[in-house]
Amino acid sequence: MTTESISVIDLPHWEIGKRRIRFLYLAGNNSFKVAQQNTNEEQLIPVFLGADLFSNTDVRTENHPRYHAKYAKRGLATKLVFSSAFRFQGIRLPSSSNGLWFYSIHGVFRVTFELHSKQEQLAILEAFQALWKSRINDEQLNMVYNLHIQLPTTTNYHSDEETASRHVSNNISGPVSAHSEHQKIEDFVISQPVSGLSEELSSADHDYCSISEQVDFEQSSALAEKLCIIGNKLKSKSILEVNQEETVFKLLDYVEYWISGQQDEDRLTEAVMALLQTHSHGYSIYSSLLVQAVAGWLGQKFHAANSSISQQVEGFKMQHIEHITDLPAAEELATELFPEAMRNLLINWMGLGEETATWKRLSEYPIVLLILEFANHNLITGVAHVLYSSLISR
Repeated sequence: MTTESISVIDLPHWEIGKRRIRFLYLAGNNSFKVAQQNTNEEQLIPVFLGADLFSNTDVRTENHPRYHAKYAKRGLATKLVFSSAFRFQGIRLPSSSNGLWFYSIHGVFRVTFELHSKQEQLAILEAFQALWKSRINDEQLNMVYNLHIQLPTTTNYHSDEETASRHVSNNISGPVSAHSEHQKIEDFVISQPVSGLSEELSSADHDYCSISEQVDFEQSSALAEKLCIIGNKLKSKSILEVNQEETVFKLLDYVEYWISGQQDEDRLTEAVMALLQTHSHGYSIYSSLLVQAVAGWLGQKFHAANSSISQQVEGFKMQHIEHITDLPAAEELATELFPEAMRNLLINWMGLGEETATWKRLSEYPIVLLILEFANHNLITGVAHVLYSSLISR
């Protein structure tokens, strides 16, 4: 049985105060280069390890993917997906995803001014000012690059096609610090079986295995990252309550159906009702933000239906112009003219559900009809006309 040989890459880094920021150079859509700072090759784009930028910030590790995806949408960050032949000193990655987030110099400044302390902002500004000026016209980064070619430091820049056959196994390590201009980066190759990685690689300062072991984030989707985090949390919980499990299942069932491009109102209804029933217990009717939001949404939907209800009522009046004093029963009239959602809201609000005694329902349904007439500004019954005139006059 043969084992796969790999190249272990020790990324060079900048030392800025207490922060160490590793970097490499993009040399095309599928190649990269590990070289010392201040390279004169303009075709090479310097990119900086996102994990180093986010270390020792207030952003929790499990939230890093969401932040990376946000910056990637603005062209400031990218997911570099490396060939399985490459591994990185000090960084543990799951076998299913050999990818790392990197930031352009513009992304470095954006992250710094949003997440770092003022002292760090000043230090990074001083350290990277010249580089930022020299890269001011760089294009935005792609969301993802698939890299399988590593260019050596000893040759000039070539196209991806020219170097594809001869540089895949080369490894260049940059063990020097950022400001040591006189130190040279030596070329060397470390090839060893995957199963025989050194202890130094095992003791990684950035460990991604616990976050993304199940998913190959080829497109670096923020949704996929979120689903992976949810999956890890579910694995860590020994047991879920029955109603909690049912709610999660219905939500994910609808999400799966919706992502596939389909819409199913029955699925959505089940998911929303399960969520409301699970989380509405103990909420005060006077202060619940959830109840307020649902009520506001319903009110807006009902108000938007006013024109179609007016047309329905006008059509009814034209048909019954000669029998306006001999109208059907209140429940029958409400059923014909007003949407079921409106009737259902009032019936349940007033305690007139199907389990209610028939006499009570018959005696109070005219009130339901009257409220519907007033709320929709469409008067039908004589009682509504008389009361409306009396109320308006006051």
